[in-house]
Amino acid sequence: MNPPVPTLRELQHAMRRSLPEGVNEEASAWIVADGLDAGKRLSIYRNTFAGVLGTALRLAFPAVHQLVGPDFFEGAAGLFVAQAPPRNAWLDEYGAEFPDFLERLPQAASVPYLADVARLEWQVNLVLHAPDAPPLDISRLAALSNVAPAQLHFEPHPAVRLLRCEFPIDVIWRAVLERDDCAMATVNLAEGPVWLLAHRTQSGIEVKRLGKREWHFTAALFSGKSFFGALEDAPCDDAHTVLATHLARGCLADVSVVPSALANEFRRTDT
Repeated sequence: MNPPVPTLRELQHAMRRSLPEGVNEEASAWIVADGLDAGKRLSIYRNTFAGVLGTALRLAFPAVHQLVGPDFFEGAAGLFVAQAPPRNAWLDEYGAEFPDFLERLPQAASVPYLADVARLEWQVNLVLHAPDAPPLDISRLAALSNVAPAQLHFEPHPAVRLLRCEFPIDVIWRAVLERDDCAMATVNLAEGPVWLLAHRTQSGIEVKRLGKREWHFTAALFSGKSFFGALEDAPCDDAHTVLATHLARGCLADVSVVPSALANEFRRTDT
Protein backbone atom coordinates (compact mmCIF):
# COMPACT_ATOMS: atom_id res chain seq x y z
CA MET A 1 0.00 0.00 0.00
CA ASN A 2 1.40 3.36 -1.02
CA PRO A 3 1.86 6.00 1.70
CA PRO A 4 -0.55 8.95 1.65
CA VAL A 5 0.48 11.81 -0.60
CA PRO A 6 1.90 14.62 1.55
CA THR A 7 1.07 18.26 1.12
CA LEU A 8 3.82 20.44 -0.31
CA ARG A 9 4.33 22.01 3.12
CA GLU A 10 4.70 18.60 4.75
CA LEU A 11 7.19 17.46 2.12
CA GLN A 12 9.24 20.64 2.39
CA HIS A 13 9.31 20.36 6.18
CA ALA A 14 10.47 16.75 5.98
CA MET A 15 13.22 17.58 3.49
CA ARG A 16 14.21 20.56 5.60
CA ARG A 17 14.81 18.26 8.56
CA SER A 18 16.49 15.58 6.46
CA LEU A 19 19.06 17.66 4.56
CA PRO A 20 20.82 19.68 7.27
CA GLU A 21 19.79 17.66 10.33
CA GLY A 22 20.05 14.10 8.99
CA VAL A 23 16.54 13.10 10.11
CA ASN A 24 15.46 10.58 7.48
CA GLU A 25 12.45 8.84 8.97
CA GLU A 26 9.78 11.37 8.00
CA ALA A 27 11.04 12.00 4.47
CA SER A 28 11.79 8.31 3.81
CA ALA A 29 8.14 7.43 4.27
CA TRP A 30 7.31 9.38 1.09
CA ILE A 31 10.16 8.21 -1.12
CA VAL A 32 9.69 5.32 -3.55
CA ALA A 33 12.80 3.12 -3.40
CA ASP A 34 12.71 2.01 -7.05
CA GLY A 35 15.93 0.01 -6.74
CA LEU A 36 17.70 2.38 -4.33
CA ASP A 37 17.10 2.59 -0.61
CA ALA A 38 15.29 5.77 0.48
CA GLY A 39 18.05 6.62 2.95
CA LYS A 40 20.67 6.40 0.21
CA ARG A 41 18.57 8.64 -2.03
CA LEU A 42 18.38 11.23 0.75
CA SER A 43 22.14 10.93 1.30
CA ILE A 44 22.70 11.92 -2.32
CA TYR A 45 20.58 15.04 -1.83
CA ARG A 46 22.27 15.74 1.51
CA ASN A 47 25.76 15.50 0.02
CA THR A 48 24.75 17.77 -2.85
CA PHE A 49 23.15 20.21 -0.41
CA ALA A 50 26.27 20.36 1.77
CA GLY A 51 28.58 20.55 -1.24
CA VAL A 52 26.74 23.44 -2.87
CA LEU A 53 26.62 25.44 0.36
CA GLY A 54 30.25 24.64 1.12
CA THR A 55 31.21 25.96 -2.31
CA ALA A 56 29.16 29.11 -1.74
CA LEU A 57 31.03 29.72 1.53
CA ARG A 58 34.40 29.07 -0.08
CA LEU A 59 33.66 31.59 -2.83
CA ALA A 60 32.49 34.20 -0.31
CA PHE A 61 35.43 33.65 2.07
CA PRO A 62 38.51 32.90 -0.06
CA ALA A 63 41.02 34.42 2.40
CA VAL A 64 39.56 32.42 5.29
CA HIS A 65 39.84 29.30 3.11
CA GLN A 66 43.51 30.00 2.46
CA LEU A 67 44.28 30.83 6.08
CA VAL A 68 42.92 27.60 7.56
CA GLY A 69 43.38 25.24 4.60
CA PRO A 70 40.79 23.21 2.68
CA ASP A 71 40.33 20.42 5.24
CA PHE A 72 39.68 22.76 8.18
CA PHE A 73 37.46 24.97 6.07
CA GLU A 74 35.41 22.04 4.81
CA GLY A 75 34.91 20.79 8.36
CA ALA A 76 33.94 24.23 9.67
CA ALA A 77 31.62 24.81 6.72
CA GLY A 78 29.92 21.46 7.36
CA LEU A 79 29.27 22.38 10.99
CA PHE A 80 27.98 25.80 9.98
CA VAL A 81 25.65 24.41 7.30
CA ALA A 82 24.14 22.01 9.85
CA GLN A 83 23.52 24.85 12.30
CA ALA A 84 22.53 27.62 9.91
CA PRO A 85 20.93 26.36 6.67
CA PRO A 86 19.97 29.02 4.09
CA ARG A 87 16.73 30.92 4.49
CA ASN A 88 16.26 31.62 0.79
CA ALA A 89 17.43 30.34 -2.57
CA TRP A 90 19.85 33.19 -3.35
CA LEU A 91 23.21 31.75 -2.37
CA ASP A 92 24.96 35.13 -2.68
CA GLU A 93 23.20 35.99 0.59
CA TYR A 94 24.36 32.85 2.38
CA GLY A 95 27.12 33.22 4.94
CA ALA A 96 26.24 36.38 6.89
CA GLU A 97 26.46 34.45 10.18
CA PHE A 98 29.70 32.63 9.29
CA PRO A 99 32.08 35.21 10.87
CA ASP A 100 30.31 35.01 14.24
CA PHE A 101 30.29 31.23 13.94
CA LEU A 102 34.07 31.21 13.43
CA GLU A 103 34.52 33.51 16.42
CA ARG A 104 32.72 30.94 18.62
CA LEU A 105 34.42 27.90 17.08
CA PRO A 106 36.93 26.52 19.63
CA GLN A 107 39.10 24.97 16.91
CA ALA A 108 39.68 28.44 15.41
CA ALA A 109 40.86 30.05 18.63
CA SER A 110 44.51 29.82 17.57
CA VAL A 111 43.82 32.33 14.77
CA PRO A 112 42.34 35.26 16.73
CA TYR A 113 41.88 37.45 13.66
CA LEU A 114 40.06 34.80 11.61
CA ALA A 115 36.56 36.07 12.41
CA ASP A 116 37.54 39.62 11.50
CA VAL A 117 38.94 38.42 8.17
CA ALA A 118 35.59 36.73 7.57
CA ARG A 119 33.74 39.93 8.51
CA LEU A 120 35.72 41.92 5.96
CA GLU A 121 35.17 39.27 3.30
CA TRP A 122 31.43 39.29 3.95
CA GLN A 123 31.28 43.06 3.50
CA VAL A 124 33.29 42.68 0.30
CA ASN A 125 30.80 40.02 -0.82
CA LEU A 126 27.88 42.39 -0.13
CA VAL A 127 29.61 45.18 -2.05
CA LEU A 128 30.37 42.83 -4.94
CA HIS A 129 26.73 41.78 -5.32
CA ALA A 130 25.11 45.12 -4.49
CA PRO A 131 22.80 46.57 -7.16
CA ASP A 132 24.19 49.01 -9.68
CA ALA A 133 23.38 52.67 -9.19
CA PRO A 134 24.85 55.84 -10.66
CA PRO A 135 26.95 57.85 -8.21
CA LEU A 136 25.70 61.24 -7.10
CA ASP A 137 26.39 63.82 -9.79
CA ILE A 138 28.33 66.63 -8.16
CA SER A 139 26.42 69.15 -10.29
CA ARG A 140 23.29 68.27 -8.28
CA LEU A 141 25.07 69.25 -5.10
CA ALA A 142 26.38 72.43 -6.70
CA ALA A 143 22.81 73.38 -7.54
CA LEU A 144 21.99 73.16 -3.82
CA SER A 145 24.73 75.57 -2.74
CA ASN A 146 22.14 77.91 -1.20
CA VAL A 147 20.61 75.16 0.92
CA ALA A 148 21.69 75.00 4.56
CA PRO A 149 23.82 71.92 5.34
CA ALA A 150 21.34 71.04 8.09
CA GLN A 151 18.79 70.36 5.34
CA LEU A 152 21.00 68.07 3.24
CA HIS A 153 20.68 64.35 3.72
CA PHE A 154 22.93 61.99 1.74
CA GLU A 155 22.21 58.44 0.64
CA PRO A 156 25.21 56.10 0.47
CA HIS A 157 25.83 54.11 -2.68
CA PRO A 158 24.51 50.53 -2.34
CA ALA A 159 28.00 49.19 -3.17
CA VAL A 160 29.63 50.80 -0.11
CA ARG A 161 30.07 49.28 3.35
CA LEU A 162 31.75 50.39 6.58
CA LEU A 163 33.47 48.02 8.98
CA ARG A 164 35.46 48.31 12.20
CA CYS A 165 37.82 45.47 13.10
CA GLU A 166 40.05 44.79 16.10
CA PHE A 167 42.99 43.67 13.95
CA PRO A 168 44.71 45.14 10.83
CA ILE A 169 42.49 42.98 8.67
CA ASP A 170 42.95 44.96 5.48
CA VAL A 171 46.68 44.17 5.45
CA ILE A 172 46.11 40.51 6.36
CA TRP A 173 43.35 40.11 3.77
CA ARG A 174 45.49 41.49 0.94
CA ALA A 175 48.56 39.51 1.98
CA VAL A 176 46.61 36.24 2.12
CA LEU A 177 44.88 36.71 -1.24
CA GLU A 178 48.14 37.80 -2.88
CA ARG A 179 49.99 34.93 -1.17
CA ASP A 180 52.52 37.47 0.06
CA ASP A 181 54.33 35.68 2.89
CA CYS A 182 56.66 38.64 3.45
CA ALA A 183 53.71 40.98 4.04
CA MET A 184 52.12 38.48 6.42
CA ALA A 185 55.37 38.16 8.36
CA THR A 186 55.42 41.91 9.01
CA VAL A 187 51.80 42.16 10.24
CA ASN A 188 51.55 43.64 13.71
CA LEU A 189 48.35 42.38 15.30
CA ALA A 190 48.57 45.12 17.92
CA GLU A 191 48.19 47.74 15.17
CA GLY A 192 44.39 47.56 15.34
CA PRO A 193 41.66 48.50 15.60
CA VAL A 194 41.10 49.69 12.04
CA TRP A 195 38.18 51.54 10.48
CA LEU A 196 37.50 50.46 6.91
CA LEU A 197 35.39 51.43 3.90
CA ALA A 198 34.74 48.82 1.19
CA HIS A 199 33.65 50.18 -2.16
CA ARG A 200 33.00 48.70 -5.60
CA THR A 201 34.63 50.66 -8.40
CA GLN A 202 34.89 50.10 -12.15
CA SER A 203 38.22 48.37 -11.60
CA GLY A 204 37.08 46.12 -8.75
CA ILE A 205 36.65 46.17 -4.98
CA GLU A 206 38.64 48.69 -2.98
CA VAL A 207 39.12 48.57 0.78
CA LYS A 208 40.24 51.90 2.24
CA ARG A 209 41.42 52.55 5.77
CA LEU A 210 39.84 55.66 7.30
CA GLY A 211 40.78 57.66 10.34
CA LYS A 212 38.71 57.04 13.45
CA ARG A 213 36.96 60.43 13.36
CA GLU A 214 36.52 60.24 9.59
CA TRP A 215 34.93 56.79 9.91
CA HIS A 216 32.52 57.81 12.67
CA PHE A 217 31.48 60.94 10.78
CA THR A 218 30.97 58.86 7.62
CA ALA A 219 28.90 56.30 9.53
CA ALA A 220 26.69 59.06 10.91
CA LEU A 221 26.33 60.64 7.46
CA PHE A 222 25.50 57.27 5.85
CA SER A 223 22.92 56.56 8.56
CA GLY A 224 20.71 59.37 7.21
CA LYS A 225 21.76 62.24 9.45
CA SER A 226 22.15 65.63 7.86
CA PHE A 227 25.63 67.03 7.34
CA PHE A 228 25.33 69.12 10.51
CA GLY A 229 23.66 66.27 12.35
CA ALA A 230 26.51 63.90 11.47
CA LEU A 231 29.03 66.52 12.52
CA GLU A 232 27.32 67.01 15.87
CA ASP A 233 27.10 63.26 16.39
CA ALA A 234 30.70 62.58 15.30
CA PRO A 235 32.90 65.72 15.35
CA CYS A 236 35.41 65.75 12.50
CA ASP A 237 37.83 68.59 11.84
CA ASP A 238 37.95 68.01 8.07
CA ALA A 239 34.32 67.00 7.49
CA HIS A 240 34.05 69.00 4.26
CA THR A 241 37.13 67.23 2.88
CA VAL A 242 35.70 63.86 3.90
CA LEU A 243 32.44 64.64 2.11
CA ALA A 244 34.31 65.79 -1.00
CA THR A 245 36.38 62.60 -0.97
CA HIS A 246 33.29 60.41 -0.78
CA LEU A 247 31.76 62.34 -3.65
CA ALA A 248 34.90 61.90 -5.74
CA ARG A 249 35.02 58.17 -4.99
CA GLY A 250 31.37 57.72 -5.96
CA CYS A 251 30.39 56.58 -2.45
CA LEU A 252 27.20 58.65 -2.44
CA ALA A 253 24.15 57.90 -4.57
CA ASP A 254 21.68 60.68 -3.79
CA VAL A 255 21.03 63.84 -1.82
CA SER A 256 17.71 65.14 -0.58
CA VAL A 257 16.60 68.42 0.94
CA VAL A 258 14.57 68.34 4.14
CA PRO A 259 12.38 71.38 4.84
CA SER A 260 13.99 73.73 7.35
CA ALA A 261 11.38 73.02 10.06
CA LEU A 262 12.05 69.29 9.82
CA ALA A 263 15.79 69.90 9.67
CA ASN A 264 15.59 71.76 12.98
CA GLU A 265 13.64 68.87 14.46
CA PHE A 266 16.23 66.38 13.14
CA ARG A 267 18.98 68.45 14.69
CA ARG A 268 17.23 68.35 18.07
CA THR A 269 16.83 64.59 17.90
CA ASP A 270 20.39 64.07 16.61
CA THR A 271 21.92 65.65 19.69
